[in-house]
Amino acid sequence: MADKNRKPSLPSVGDSSFRTRFAPTADADIYYPESDGKPMAETEVHRDAIYKALYSLIEYFKDDSDVCASGNLMMYYVKGDPRKSTSPDVFVTFGIEKKLRRIYKIWEEGKPPDFVIEFSSPKTYKRDLREKKKLYAEIGIEEYFLYDAGSNLLPEPLMGFRLVDGEYVAIEPDTDGNVYAETLGLELRLQDDGLGFFDPVSEKWLETPAEAAAHRAEQAEVRAEQAEATTEEEAKARQLVEEENTLLREEIARLRTQMESSSTNTKR
Repeated sequence: MADKNRKPSLPSVGDSSFRTRFAPTADADIYYPESDGKPMAETEVHRDAIYKALYSLIEYFKDDSDVCASGNLMMYYVKGDPRKSTSPDVFVTFGIEKKLRRIYKIWEEGKPPDFVIEFSSPKTYKRDLREKKKLYAEIGIEEYFLYDAGSNLLPEPLMGFRLVDGEYVAIEPDTDGNVYAETLGLELRLQDDGLGFFDPVSEKWLETPAEAAAHRAEQAEVRAEQAEATTEEEAKARQLVEEENTLLREEIARLRTQMESSSTNTKR
């Protein structure tokens, strides 16, 4: 099982796996745009699915300083040629600094992403299955996933591929259709409301920051209610003790009065 904190070996800049075909000397004078002018998602269904996946991974890796979880970021894979670009819907890279990036240059980061997932749509599913699959294998992305957000266009609603000897090999789903991503150490599972990430170690679903905050708020409310109940029980217990002490003092006083009265009658 993969360790999310592992530090993959970083290929050197200029490694042949990056298909670098330009000398590095003039790169400082080349402008790499932040956008290709295309919308991030075609429908609200796609947008929400992408956001859920992206922010769930951001939340999951938030304490790892050397993990970049991002998406819809212009990624350049040939130094010196800004035409050679792609923009994965969601990706995760291990072993690089967590920071805000304008763009992602593979030769500057030192490596391509380890994990990429594309959310296929009627306009993109053919390219996701063909051109992007070939490109990501050439770039050296270790695992490539595709999710069909309700369009029923892909052969399967959830598909995963793992790089073996430079080519993608399909990852077999389990009997429930879940597909395991070794790079993340997580299972991708189909839910009633879409795609979810499941941690088989903690046996918990990944949450978006909003979901995690709501969960923490619920837990805090439960703890407050438990503390309040405990306080009420303690107050009731103290009240019972005080009542018992009062009755005991009254009984002692009554017995003392009886003893004094009896002593007086005996003297007489």
